[in-house]
Amino acid sequence: MSFQTQSGWHCQFLEEDLKTPIPVRLNLIAQKKLFEIAERGGYKLNLEGRQALQRAIDMGRGGIWLDLTEEQYRRLKGAR
Repeated sequence: MSFQTQSGWHCQFLEEDLKTPIPVRLNLIAQKKLFEIAERGGYKLNLEGRQALQRAIDMGRGGIWLDLTEEQYRRLKGAR
């Protein structure tokens, strides 16, 4: 998942090749939602992971590698 701020947080999801976009985009108001998505998506939110995510948020853009279950991936691909 990549994200950037511009009047809120805009999130885009990519396939494993990091080139092919999944046609789902989220627009979030609160940055804490990025942490929630990361946690639900299997991103390691240990101290290092939290610091890396916070650093990206502070910069206004970044990306994290989600470890989705097959069900989460299927639902993401099917969401419109």
